[in-house]
Amino acid sequence: MVAGCDMMPGQILDPSLTAGSLPSLGPLAGISATTLTDQLKLAQDISATMLTDQLKLAQDFRNLGAMLSPLHFLGRLGKRPLTAIKGEMDEDDERRKRRRDKNKVAAARCRNKKKERTDFLQRESERLEVVNSDLKAQIEELRMERQQLMVMLNLHRPTCIVRTDSVKTPESEANPLLEHLAAEKLTASK
Repeated sequence: MVAGCDMMPGQILDPSLTAGSLPSLGPLAGISATTLTDQLKLAQDISATMLTDQLKLAQDFRNLGAMLSPLHFLGRLGKRPLTAIKGEMDEDDERRKRRRDKNKVAAARCRNKKKERTDFLQRESERLEVVNSDLKAQIEELRMERQQLMVMLNLHRPTCIVRTDSVKTPESEANPLLEHLAAEKLTASK
């Protein structure tokens, strides 16, 4: 083994090699490979020891958390006794239950009000539809009556004695205001 490029990661160097014979070691040139290997092994051992210690500490914390619940911890080390805390929890539960019951009643009241409002609007809509259809029927009846009266007037017109130019005919009823203005212009121009 002459070059470091043939080596696999984690492979231990040949002790006969020097740092100067390895590529890109820079300031480590001239240090023997055994010294570097020993230092590398020492660093790996320290890292493994630290990792093991951290894992043990994490396991200890998990065990401690499993042994002690928050209530147990407060009961032993807190200023208040455990029974006082449980009593407060019972009061909180009772307060929550009362609040839930009030909310249920309020929600039922709201649903009933909404249902009543919907029913009222539905009834009002049906009433207005009936009124609308009655008015449409009345409009149709008045149109028919107007048509009959116009037919009667047209039948009467040839026999009418009181016929003058000032009497309006159904054809000239289109815009009475314009006819009135035209009549005033004629009288003013004479």
